[in-house]
Amino acid sequence: MEKNPMLSSQKEKFSLPPEVSYLNCAYMSPLMKSVEAAGIEGMALKKTPHLITQPDFFDQADQLRQAFARIIHVEDPQRIVIIPSVSYGIATVAKNLHLSPGDKIIVAGEQFPSNVYAWQKLTASRRGVLTTIAPPETLSHRGKIWNERILEAIDGHTRMVAIGHVHWSDGTKFDLAAIRRRTHEVGALLVVDGTQSVGALPFSVQELQPDALICAGYKWLMGPYGIGMAYFGEYFDGGDPLEEGWITRYGSENFSGLVNYQDQYQPQSLRYEVGERSNFILVPMLLQALQEINQWGIANIQQYCRVLSEPVTQALIDKGYSVEDAHFRGSHLFGIRLPSHLSMDNLHRRLQEKKVYVSVRGKSIRVSPYLYNDAEQMEKLLSCFGS
Repeated sequence: MEKNPMLSSQKEKFSLPPEVSYLNCAYMSPLMKSVEAAGIEGMALKKTPHLITQPDFFDQADQLRQAFARIIHVEDPQRIVIIPSVSYGIATVAKNLHLSPGDKIIVAGEQFPSNVYAWQKLTASRRGVLTTIAPPETLSHRGKIWNERILEAIDGHTRMVAIGHVHWSDGTKFDLAAIRRRTHEVGALLVVDGTQSVGALPFSVQELQPDALICAGYKWLMGPYGIGMAYFGEYFDGGDPLEEGWITRYGSENFSGLVNYQDQYQPQSLRYEVGERSNFILVPMLLQALQEINQWGIANIQQYCRVLSEPVTQALIDKGYSVEDAHFRGSHLFGIRLPSHLSMDNLHRRLQEKKVYVSVRGKSIRVSPYLYNDAEQMEKLLSCFGS
């Protein structure tokens, strides 16, 4: 159940300088004070390794899976695995994808490289086809048209659609429910990169039924760099992991029996976890972050961002700037496209002068607010845009 229906600013839980308007969570989230403290405690533990016990290799990892399972609505936490990066999770999918000559993998245009390179290599080696669905040139109903083109491209030759929930560069939201229905019709897989949505935009595995969901931990999951989370569905049961680590094998909890080598893996998807997954610094940090997120509630986070974003996006549209239709973007991440007569360089200079931190991605100014932002900071952002 979502809590705190009137969620207020949480800036006191962060250490951002007051003069800075950091509207760039899609680039990298700041650490909460509690997450920083968890990391310091983890480092301190390494000073006294005699205090690290056998259960320490398992207990917090189990809690982390449970916390992430709650965020994405998964009943069995053993379908959740700890990974070091999105590329690691995507490589696991690629290793276990049955691709025949002529099979098609569909991606969105200008998709983040970690969710493209593996498919380029796989289709080249298996004589498959990588189909990229570019966004429309028009800015009118751009998200709607883009989604329609993706759905039209899914046919009987499609083996997999590999796509984000929202586009990383401008926040365009993809209709995963419609894409899932269409992939079911043709027997194709759906693999989602949730890095720019999960943690800030509601996502339900139970409803969307992706075959895999891959997420970096250092953006909207509010964790440290170098750790992420993934979900693998039934298609990947019995597959081959990237590594053959000791802790992913059956009975690894019994340290004295580790040389009794086991062919059997730990249950469900745990075979896919990264080696040294029991990281005594990163795991407690991400665990603390996910516990905070679960306390706030994902829908409440999105609503807070909506209250911040809507007045600004409407004012920008009134000034002649282009912002995606509200139905086809999240409130936590949106792109602003400039009228042709305005200079991106001049805008970027004004943003820097006022210490407003956003990202330039392609032809868009990418804005990504969070709970540490307030209406005053959004007004400062708006003041940087001329008419």
